Amino acid sequence: MKTRTLSAIVALAIFIPIFIIGGLPYQILIYTLSMLGLKEFLHVKRTKKEIPIFIEIISYVILTLLVLSNKQSSELIYTIDYRLIAGLFLVYLIPTVLYHDNNIFSISDAFYLIGGIFFLGTSFALMIIIRNISLNLLIYLFLITIITDTYAYITGCLIGKHKLLEEISPNKTWEGMIGGTIFGVLIASVFYYNVIDVNISINILILMTLFLSIIGQFGDLAFSAIKRYFGVKDFSNIMPGHGGILDRFDSIIFVVLAFMFFINII
Repeated sequence: MKTRTLSAIVALAIFIPIFIIGGLPYQILIYTLSMLGLKEFLHVKRTKKEIPIFIEIISYVILTLLVLSNKQSSELIYTIDYRLIAGLFLVYLIPTVLYHDNNIFSISDAFYLIGGIFFLGTSFALMIIIRNISLNLLIYLFLITIITDTYAYITGCLIGKHKLLEEISPNKTWEGMIGGTIFGVLIASVFYYNVIDVNISINILILMTLFLSIIGQFGDLAFSAIKRYFGVKDFSNIMPGHGGILDRFDSIIFVVLAFMFFINII
C-alpha cells in the first residue's frame, strides 16, 4: 500500500501541472503515454507470439500519425486522412502474404494490431483535442473515472458480495459497480453543472454522466479481459503498485470515446 500511495503521489505531481499548463507540454505528455501504452499492448502480444521488428516499428509510426494528426484542433471533431486509414490496413495485411507463415505473422495478428492501434490512436488524440477546448471538460471526464473507480473499490470492500464478472475480474462486485456509479455520477455532475455549464439540462447531464460512468467500468473490464486472455496480471510495472499505462488509463480511454456521442447534445 505504501508503494502504491507513493507511486500515485509522484504521478500526480508530474501530471497535474502539465494538465493545467496544456499546450505543447500536455501534447508531449499524451504522446508519450500513447507510445508507452502501445509498448504495453505489443508486450502482452509477445507473451504468446513474437512480433516481427518491421511490424513493431511501423506500429509506432502509425500511432504517432494518429495521435498527432489533430493536435492543434479546438473542435470536438476528429478527422483522419483516408490515406492514413488505407496505409493502416495495407501495412498489416500485406505482410501476412509476404511472410506466408502463421507462426511469424498471421491474419489474426494483423487485425489485432489494426484494431488496437486505431483504438489507442483515436482515444489519445481525443484527449489532446478535449484539452485544447477546455481544461474543465477534461477534468470532468477524469473525475468520472477516478471517482467511479475509487468508490467502486470502497463500496466493494465494505459490502461487496455478488461477483460482477468473476471469470474476467474476480474482485469486482455488483455492489461496487453500483456504489461507484452513484458517486461518480453525483460528483462529476455537480462539477459539470457548477463549473462548465450551469444552463445544461439536469436530466441530460445525469444521463450523460451515468452512461460515461458505466462505459468507463466496462472499459476496465475490457482491458482486464485482454490481460486474462494473455495470462498477465498487469500490462507493465511502470507505476509500482498500479501496473502500466493501460492499467491506469483503461477507463478514461473508453470514456473519452463514448463522450463523442454527446458532442451534438451538450
